[in-house]
Amino acid sequence: MKEKKPTKAAHVAYLCHFHPEPEGGFTVTCPKLPPVVTYGETLEEAQANAREAIELCLEVMREEGAAIPAPDRDLTLPIDQLVPVAAGAP
Repeated sequence: MKEKKPTKAAHVAYLCHFHPEPEGGFTVTCPKLPPVVTYGETLEEAQANAREAIELCLEVMREEGAAIPAPDRDLTLPIDQLVPVAAGAP
């Protein structure tokens, strides 16, 4: 019997909203996955926490046999992202 090779997990993305908090840090929500609400003191920490929260949410949904919402993006396609820059003096 042939040994099964581990398959690569598909990489997809869900849209998240990063809400700056007045006292600092970011609260993160995910519209397609309402149970996902997390926080990070920095944007990078908030992104990492969001990734972990989404993965855990999807794992629980699979275990419970719940329907998984379609992702917002297939990460094999190009990514469009706003990049803020200082405009300088006019």
